[in-house]
Amino acid sequence: MNYELKKATEEDIPRLIRYKLASILDYAYQLSEEEKNKIVNYVNNQVPLQIEQYNVICVDNEKIGCLLVEKKSEGVLLDEIYIESDYRNRGIGSDILRYVINKNNIVYLWVYKLNKKAIKLYKEFGFEIIEETDSRYHMQIKRIHE
Repeated sequence: MNYELKKATEEDIPRLIRYKLASILDYAYQLSEEEKNKIVNYVNNQVPLQIEQYNVICVDNEKIGCLLVEKKSEGVLLDEIYIESDYRNRGIGSDILRYVINKNNIVYLWVYKLNKKAIKLYKEFGFEIIEETDSRYHMQIKRIHE
């Protein structure tokens, strides 16, 4: 499926907040109300601060997801890749993941243990679990550019 990445703008902030909250709360649903409120407050404050780093995924000029990749000293953090459910399983996420991996020596991410489909995909691409918490895996892939 053809898609394009466009730089996110201020008008995308509510959509990005919705995506980020969905990607967290869909897999961290056993949280207390206090923890959920902390996450909501954090996301509401953090997304506008990161707007310059976000890309919106578009299909036929329709916004269907987002990508947030942050450069860090130890590589790049794939902080978020979110695709609306109607557009999943069409190769968009795999294509974006392949692109991010091919452009960087080290890519790492955190994924909720309950997000089995994402974990399976990341492992297929060569990500390995390097650390874990009660609810999430810290995964990484290292590539050697020749």
